Amino acid sequence: MTPLQELETDRPRGARIGVTSVCSAHPMVLIAAVEQAIADGGVLLVEATSNQVDQFGGYTGMRPADFRDLVLGLVDDRGLPRDRVVLGGDHLGPNRWQDGPSETAMAHAETLVEAYVAAGYTKIHLDCSMSCADDPVPMTNDLAAGRAARLLAVAERTADRVGTQADIRYVIGTEVPVPGGAHEELGALVPTSPDAARATIDAHRRAIESVGHADAWSRIMALVVQPGVEFDHLKVVDYRPEATLELQRVVESEPHMVFEAHSTDYQTPGALATLVQDHWGVLKVGPGLTFALREALFALAAIEDELIPADRRSDLVATIDRRMLAEPAQWERYYLGDPDEQRIARRYSYSDRMRYYWPDPEISAAEQRLLDNLAAVTIPEPLVSQWLPAQYARVRDGVLPGDPESLVVDRVRDALRPYSAACNPLADTTSTAASTVTATATATTGRTPAHV
Repeated sequence: MTPLQELETDRPRGARIGVTSVCSAHPMVLIAAVEQAIADGGVLLVEATSNQVDQFGGYTGMRPADFRDLVLGLVDDRGLPRDRVVLGGDHLGPNRWQDGPSETAMAHAETLVEAYVAAGYTKIHLDCSMSCADDPVPMTNDLAAGRAARLLAVAERTADRVGTQADIRYVIGTEVPVPGGAHEELGALVPTSPDAARATIDAHRRAIESVGHADAWSRIMALVVQPGVEFDHLKVVDYRPEATLELQRVVESEPHMVFEAHSTDYQTPGALATLVQDHWGVLKVGPGLTFALREALFALAAIEDELIPADRRSDLVATIDRRMLAEPAQWERYYLGDPDEQRIARRYSYSDRMRYYWPDPEISAAEQRLLDNLAAVTIPEPLVSQWLPAQYARVRDGVLPGDPESLVVDRVRDALRPYSAACNPLADTTSTAASTVTATATATTGRTPAHV
């Protein structure tokens, strides 16, 4: 039985368990996720988004098979059994090509889905919620469902060919939050209405039957709806369970299905736990993890300023700012205001559009130089206390090494621990025994370089 099948079989018995979906391609974030799964004795679900990884390389330069090999290499190096690992594809559909004609975008989307399934991904989010250049705005429910069914047919044919059809699980939905957080300042958020959720389920059921795959309906594991959680650049909208009481009942008539919550980044531990209790069985997190990564690396850069001569420093923060100013496409439409406001947003915003720049060769080299510089010295404990107080406590307790990579990975795990507690109340979310990051990273990444 696969980990996703366990989720399906446990929930009808009344168990309120969930799974954390890690949406990141940065090696140190992935290492943190692997080590958290080891500490919990639980599942590692890692998803690549269609803008990170596609048949052309995405913004990371990786195709689906490349990303699979990266994740499995890290898993094997750290001793997590592969049967506790699930790979997913997020927002698979015409998203990357929506500025063009719909037929061209959908042809690319079919190739995209085929590449993911052929590479062994078994959690497939079929997202056709966006309008292409020649589509109505907003997208209609029936059109989105029809396109999702078209992609499901491709996935089924491919899975049948590679022998994974029984393991494939699908995610559907039309009220899908924008990948990576809201692009504008948020006001109040209204959760998906129960009627809209039921209409989405009905439209997808009809569409999937119409393409001859009614048998796949029992493998629709999740419906994406808006529970009323989101974040923008400077603000988080927290979950309010009283606003979703009727919505929560929608999936009770679909025993194989849970809700999937996108944009749960920065929710409080209590809100995450309540989401799982209220049938949001999949909690997706991405920018919140690279936000924690950035916090840790900026902390190390401050420590580097104290310990390393100026001519040998990485100048990581300045390098990032220079490269983001030189290549502004990933942030300039989102971070408005005067130059000072833009600078604060580039460095610190919840939406963390900095995450698109970690693959930049200059930034990657500066990050590696920072880690190398601090690995070559002993970081004094008071400096760890100053900049990474939670990690300092664990270093003092003797459960966390004080080398720079271990400090970074453990800081990212701090962002993952509340998810582990929410999804599995029995998980050991305080354990740091598996937090040691060695210099024996995977053959695909060398010494955990930050090139993706």
